[in-house]
Amino acid sequence: MRYSLWAAFLFVFFSASASADDVHRLVINGAIGPATAEYVVDGIETAAVDGASAVILQMDTPGGLDSAMRDIIQAILASQVPILGYVGPSGARAASAGTYILYGSHLAAMAPGTNLGAATPVQIGAAEESESELSASERKMINDAVAYIRSLAELRGRNAEWAERAVRESVSLSADAALNENVIDAVVADTTELLSRFDGVSVELDSGEQTLNLSEARITDRLPDWRQRLLAAVTNPNVAYILMLVGIYGLIFELANPGSLVPGTIGAISLLLALYALQALPINLAGLGLLALGVLLMIGEALVPSFGAMGVGGVIAFALGSLMLFDTAGPGFELSMWLVAGVTASSLVVFMGTAMLALRAFRRRSVGGTDHMLNTEGEVIAVTPKLRVRVEGENWLAECTEPLAVGDRVIIRNWHDLILQVEKLDD
Repeated sequence: MRYSLWAAFLFVFFSASASADDVHRLVINGAIGPATAEYVVDGIETAAVDGASAVILQMDTPGGLDSAMRDIIQAILASQVPILGYVGPSGARAASAGTYILYGSHLAAMAPGTNLGAATPVQIGAAEESESELSASERKMINDAVAYIRSLAELRGRNAEWAERAVRESVSLSADAALNENVIDAVVADTTELLSRFDGVSVELDSGEQTLNLSEARITDRLPDWRQRLLAAVTNPNVAYILMLVGIYGLIFELANPGSLVPGTIGAISLLLALYALQALPINLAGLGLLALGVLLMIGEALVPSFGAMGVGGVIAFALGSLMLFDTAGPGFELSMWLVAGVTASSLVVFMGTAMLALRAFRRRSVGGTDHMLNTEGEVIAVTPKLRVRVEGENWLAECTEPLAVGDRVIIRNWHDLILQVEKLDD
């Protein structure tokens, strides 16, 4: 028992000692969205629990959603572990939201051949117009973004004037220029050099000043878990849109063919995944309303055929809603217009084709019962004791106002009590 307790004590001791020398690396590769924010926030909290020396936040991003960016920066500012922002490897960038995150990091570095900047809010885009030509809401958005990035710059002692230009003028900097402009703290080739460069540097945390001891630190990669990878996949607007389409059409096919089960099952799962993605993304309520109207009209077409009127109207409403749905999304979260155009064209072809077939069937002469025989030709096969004619291989009693002979051709004009009213065809 004594040896077991000592073994457990030594295991915990050496485990704690080992974790204290660890540096966790989190990698942002691509657009910054809800899944990225959850991954980074969880990674920073895990690093604090594990007693890591620091966290390397390696970035290669075109930007992303404002809400996700702010969640990451809030986690950085509240972190009990120093965050080393790093734009790498060579060829990477930290544009838009990535610039804000780099400014918020305790220490910032870039690899040679990288760049940062272009931090204008995506709803406004590049500042091609003078600020006086912007609307009140756009000026408010610009001023809010400027105040936010300046506060981060002042907190970390970095160049606030250039940060403001990055927002107002969408300017960018290379790694060396960023170092010269006091935007970053170092230019390093890789994360090993990053640890060497910042070893012994002091940073200010909420808990007080901390000196980095990174000379013997080991880098441990922290990868997203399965849930975060799933969230990252489905929160791609194009994937969410496709899932929504699969869900809607699956339900339409199920309602049109009750009991088929497979379309309904696949559609329900896809629609739930799409709704899960949409609740995590910033969406336009007007666009969502048009999508809902389009869905109701298309489902109505399946339940109450309207010769395509509701179906085509539903497709048009759905297309307009699609164009408006993600109009406030950030870089990397735009819905492909080619996808919307392809889906709209395909849906219109389907519903218009269905409408044309329904209209043709409505106009077609009946092929069942006695009504379909009106204006059909027949042949007299008997005149006594009663007049009989053969029509489409069937023998019928008939009446005629003029004399007929066997073999005469007649045309059916009416019928009553299963007796055909015929007229003689002129030779």
